[in-house]
Amino acid sequence: MVTKEEVLEEYGLDQLDESRNVSLSEEELENDSKGQLIKKAGQLRDRRNELNQMASERASKRDDLNAKTREQVDEAQEHREKRDELNEQVQEHKESRNELNAEANELFDEVEQMKQDLELGSGKSIEELKEEIEDLEFKQQTEVLGTDEERELIEKIENKREKLAEKKGKVDQSGELEELIEEAEEVRSEASNHHQKVTELADEAQEHHNQMIEAYREADEIRDEADAMHELFVEAQEAADQHHEDFVRVQKRLRELDKEEEEEKKEEREAKMEEEREEAEEIYQKFKEGETLDTEDLMKLQKTGLL
Repeated sequence: MVTKEEVLEEYGLDQLDESRNVSLSEEELENDSKGQLIKKAGQLRDRRNELNQMASERASKRDDLNAKTREQVDEAQEHREKRDELNEQVQEHKESRNELNAEANELFDEVEQMKQDLELGSGKSIEELKEEIEDLEFKQQTEVLGTDEERELIEKIENKREKLAEKKGKVDQSGELEELIEEAEEVRSEASNHHQKVTELADEAQEHHNQMIEAYREADEIRDEADAMHELFVEAQEAADQHHEDFVRVQKRLRELDKEEEEEKKEEREAKMEEEREEAEEIYQKFKEGETLDTEDLMKLQKTGLL
């Protein structure tokens, strides 16, 4: 199993340094000054952006690894299909080979039966009979024999000549046998060709099988890396999301503080206006009573609309 640390090292990625993460407590959120919160928001934003960039890089690497996994799986599937196709051809050639071997066996059985019928396999061969006849004739011509011996020798010669003639006659009648032998040998040769194809195709199918296994093995390894990279992506993305959430909370708090400041300013303005109005009314009362007003008093009356 591939670890996250191994994947980080292999692809030259930075480890997520949690010590650089920015924390935000409820106490800080409620009690810190506006300036402190603005600073905190900047820190949260910057760290969020860093973590989003880190998550993006890891997501990109993960997607690349997933794409490579799919490529390996596709390659393995191609080898599987080719292997299965070749195995089908192997089976077809096996069936043809077995059928032809069975046919050849039947033909060779017919050959043996025909030989037995012709008795070509029994007794002496034509060449052996010829040699024996020649030896006997040579003996007749070169040796001095008695009457009985010569008659016996002549009978032997005649007997062997009869056997030779019979053997030759059977051979002359055995043209069908030769054709049958030739046909049987041709069928056996064709069966051998199919057997050779079985061997070649089976070897090729085995090679595709081995390549399929290797492609699946590589796919599993890359998938493990992709899974580890996804964990790293989730780790960075969750940290980025937390920083974004805290950033949004600070922004909301700052808007609340702005609203509070605006309310305070409004109240101050209204209080000041009320104070000026009361002062102007007092001045106006003095004016109605005939008192002399100076320039500043007149300006106050004008400001409040009483003059």
